[in-house]
Amino acid sequence: MNSKSSTIEVGADGVAVITIINPPVNSLSLDVLYSLEKKLEEGLRRDDVKAIVVIGYQGNFSSGFHISSFDDLQQGKVAQPKPGYVSVDILTDTVEAARKPLVAAIDGYALGGGLEIAMCCHARISTPNAQLGLPELHLGIIPGFGGTQRLPRLVGLAKSLEMLLTAKLVKGEEALDLGLVDAIVSSHQLLDTARKWALDIWERKRPWIPTLHRNDKIESIGEAKEMLKFARAQAIKQAPNIYHPLAYIDVIEEGVVSGPRAGLIKEYETFEVLLRSDTCKALVHIFFAQRGTTKVPGVTDMGLVPRQVKKVAIVGGGLMGSGIATALLLSNYPVILKEVNDKFLEAGIDRVKANLQRRVNKGKLSEDKFEKALSLFKGTLDYESFRDVDMVIEAVTEDVPLKQQIFIDLEKFCSQHCILASNTSTIDLNLIGEKTKSQDRIIGAHFFSPAHVMPLMEIVRTQQTSPQVIVDLLDVGKKIKKTPVVVRNCTGFAVNRMFFPYTQAALLLVEHGTDIYCIDRAFTKFGMPMGPFRLCDLIGISVAMESMPDRTYKSMLIPLLQGNKRLGETTQRGFYIYDKRRKAKPDPEIKKYIEKARENSGVNIDPKLEKLSDKDIVEMILFPVVNEACRLLAKGIVVKASDLDIASVMGTGFPPYRGGIIYWADTLGSKYICSRLDDWARMYGNFFNPCAYLADKAASGVPLSVTMDPTKSRL
Repeated sequence: MNSKSSTIEVGADGVAVITIINPPVNSLSLDVLYSLEKKLEEGLRRDDVKAIVVIGYQGNFSSGFHISSFDDLQQGKVAQPKPGYVSVDILTDTVEAARKPLVAAIDGYALGGGLEIAMCCHARISTPNAQLGLPELHLGIIPGFGGTQRLPRLVGLAKSLEMLLTAKLVKGEEALDLGLVDAIVSSHQLLDTARKWALDIWERKRPWIPTLHRNDKIESIGEAKEMLKFARAQAIKQAPNIYHPLAYIDVIEEGVVSGPRAGLIKEYETFEVLLRSDTCKALVHIFFAQRGTTKVPGVTDMGLVPRQVKKVAIVGGGLMGSGIATALLLSNYPVILKEVNDKFLEAGIDRVKANLQRRVNKGKLSEDKFEKALSLFKGTLDYESFRDVDMVIEAVTEDVPLKQQIFIDLEKFCSQHCILASNTSTIDLNLIGEKTKSQDRIIGAHFFSPAHVMPLMEIVRTQQTSPQVIVDLLDVGKKIKKTPVVVRNCTGFAVNRMFFPYTQAALLLVEHGTDIYCIDRAFTKFGMPMGPFRLCDLIGISVAMESMPDRTYKSMLIPLLQGNKRLGETTQRGFYIYDKRRKAKPDPEIKKYIEKARENSGVNIDPKLEKLSDKDIVEMILFPVVNEACRLLAKGIVVKASDLDIASVMGTGFPPYRGGIIYWADTLGSKYICSRLDDWARMYGNFFNPCAYLADKAASGVPLSVTMDPTKSRL
């Protein structure tokens, strides 16, 4: 059997069953589509075929086009079909216009092009747990096989806009309510029901209306234009730097105003443009980079099988500890939470309950699952119940003696196989475990706050950490739906180390004349969730300054704010002032502190920095971040540059449509970045000095992302 093909089998009832075959999830490619076209033509040609059912191989309809196909098309590695051939010639003029009824039998995934094939059929039968959707938004493109035209005709304009502009997937039951599918049956009834449905259409017992001809759910042109106008305004507000959400709206509008055929033409023309856009290339890079974080040379290629982690203990029930406990409970891990006294333990348990309750209130967690999670959760004041746990995660305050004592105690009470992990964000793991004999099972499990929400987890390995322990933690990360980035032990690890210049550079600019709020606005325009000063208020001013003393800008502003208890959100005053709902607004009083800081440091206002453009603000703050990222690459702290891209996107909110910090830097060029840093170093000091790695790349013209062969590096 060809692994990328389709088959046709004709039953005694006159129904031909065409099966899409490309395991494991029946992703599409041009080969699969051409094979499907031939089988469809055969079924339509044969006199013994009355109707056709299209189904996927081994319980999956089709997950859509394989993402590598986009990369191949962008680079011209495959011959491209003529414009609109798949969308119009195959799916519209062959499938939808067929003189024999076609029914899609949907189980597993029907995503992207897979759902578009199903929508071309004359009916869709689904299982309850099937997942249907058009997630192309995440890749910077729009559907290219008619999805923008058929989805509105099946589910209505409002719902189709929601599904397309949020890349929302719906399960079978919801799809039935929306009109996206026509019936719901169990998996073992799926094929028989689809065959019967196809014959009923053939015998005219059921309606036979091509999807593109349906207008019962489409509003009048005037109403539709108003809805699309509102959607356009929302898209611009939410994502002002990217075009493809607006492209969805433009293409849908073309179909409503000028008819579905015109809409199909505009769709495939727009798809071709977006496929080659910088946004698409960046998002495809992020897609593959995210999936590549679990491949660690010298670890994941050793054939090691993850050991089963059945029970986890957390030491410390503060914001981080309670968040980690929540993440584990949501994935059905039994969790023990340890605190030092009843008061702290009760507070930690209440935090976990509150985290879970918020998910219930938002409709993300059922009452049954809420109760199940709580049944898996226990509190304790000692280590006796740690004897049978498979992993402990220490999440107490950043205090070296305290952490060292905890690990001494863990070694006494935990079994020999138990993983000993720390959630530290800055402290050397060797220092934490130096008084134990268990260095081979000590590892960093650094979550980001709030731990049950943020998707990134840094897995920090020391020279002694066992590959088996790394594999085990990678498996836990997958099960709790975190994207792991494996890093070597160093100050600040990857994210905090890379981004510590973010606030440092911003402070330098402010003390030399740039307005605080102009800086933050420039970064939200760039696509960051917040600027450096709003971020500093969020995480706490004192925390923001714990970094690298040899490369830290000596700000006079921070001590002044700390001395007046302006510590950020926690005190309702920092660089901003906050109301009871933690809503921030600029504070005119901050100017007094800035003026005093300049006076204390002897810094004069630089007229050039008073009038910086948004572009210059972003570059003067982010280029030092790129510089620090280069130091991490030079020292082999991460396996590959794309790991830093994922760390920046998932750990700091760097806009994914820019591809991550290193990808973005490579679009500008190492020579340009190095030159700018050199200029600023001459004007404003050594803080901006480019590192040797960056300077070498600039001199040779090699992209920053091209690093040494990780298989030749040593742990």
